[in-house]
Amino acid sequence: MNTSNGTSKTTSAYFVQTAIAFGVSFLAALGGILFLPLDPWQRLFLGISVLFMVSSAFSLAKVIRDLQEASTVRVRLDEARVEKLLAEHNPYAGVG
Repeated sequence: MNTSNGTSKTTSAYFVQTAIAFGVSFLAALGGILFLPLDPWQRLFLGISVLFMVSSAFSLAKVIRDLQEASTVRVRLDEARVEKLLAEHNPYAGVG
């Protein structure tokens, strides 16, 4: 669904589905770590690996979103306007 300014809007149903999928997958990974017949150091290694994978997934999603937002026409037009204003601005005009 697109809004009038060209940005996409996530529906609440998609948000809920994504949050539930994340929760189920995270709990399944933790359950597997807890109930597998492993030594404590192996459990800790798997736990740290899962936490690192989750934080990396969040970081990757943020980077992809930021790159997508930076490439929109609206952002590029705003940047061009700011550059034009800065180029035309003379802080020493009227001083003297």
